[in-house]
Amino acid sequence: MGNRRRAADYLLAIQDLQRVSRQVARFFVEYDVWLSPTLAEPPLPLGSFDSTDDNPMQGIFRAAQFVPFTPIFNATGQPAMSVPLHWNRDNVPIGVQFAGRFGDEATLFRLAAQLEQARPWADRWPAL
Repeated sequence: MGNRRRAADYLLAIQDLQRVSRQVARFFVEYDVWLSPTLAEPPLPLGSFDSTDDNPMQGIFRAAQFVPFTPIFNATGQPAMSVPLHWNRDNVPIGVQFAGRFGDEATLFRLAAQLEQARPWADRWPAL
């Protein structure tokens, strides 16, 4: 599919990404941290994102459904962290994502330290 794209399409995509990045930056003028789930569902077994011969994009589309909350911060460069603040019935950690202002990783580190003190997770391990 990449061979069918023109340079102009690429430049328009970069322009859109820059526009969205500015919108996200404007949000963080008023707020220190954004809270969201890390994943849209609990962790899945290995092979859940495999593609098939008849649908080579299946794995990518499935992954996009699985992680709808994290890509925006990867694309805009906002610092973000996922911390295991909950465990499900199978003792699998459920991540909570916090994102911060561009260049303000320090706020996230301080928040992580406070959260880990309130709900320690270093000694918790899921069954394998």
